[in-house]
Amino acid sequence: MQQSHYDVVGRGSGQPVFDEQSDVRDMLRGQSATRWIIVSTGIFTSFLFEPAFGLVDLQGAKVRALGSWDNRLTVTTSEDIGRLTASILAHKPPIQNEVVYVAGDTFSYAQLAEKMQHYLGRPVTRELWDMDWLRAEVAAHPDDGIRKYRLAFARDTGVAWDKDRTFNALQGIEVTDAIAWLKHQQRHVA
Repeated sequence: MQQSHYDVVGRGSGQPVFDEQSDVRDMLRGQSATRWIIVSTGIFTSFLFEPAFGLVDLQGAKVRALGSWDNRLTVTTSEDIGRLTASILAHKPPIQNEVVYVAGDTFSYAQLAEKMQHYLGRPVTRELWDMDWLRAEVAAHPDDGIRKYRLAFARDTGVAWDKDRTFNALQGIEVTDAIAWLKHQQRHVA
């Protein structure tokens, strides 16, 4: 059985929803009455650019890394998640009792900074939010879900996977990467 990324993260990551995901996976694996599929998507691509999350500040030309510049992150658009989930459900032979990985993009925080610099056409300021700072932020604001998400995604394992090994890559299904999503959004705002 392939080990899911929530298994790698384990419980106590700082993000209660990760613990809940682990509980659901344990429950599904521990029974045989219901066939199941879990689609692992990473975070929504839109969340990467959400000002409250704080990773990418387009106006200020700033990129922040969580934990380390070498840590990686997988993102997928909500539209691609819908299309890929439908493809997974329609797949022949049927997929069942598996965790299926999809990805619109996977990159390190350093690569994200390079992508943003290229996209903006000017240098970006890089700021590292290290583990000590992230833990202190959660301790000071224990009810703040965004701070907990930052800490949960400040990992070198469990929150990113190679895009070339995903369902969409193996099936030849085109998806939207982070820069293409951003360009699409900017066109619709202008």
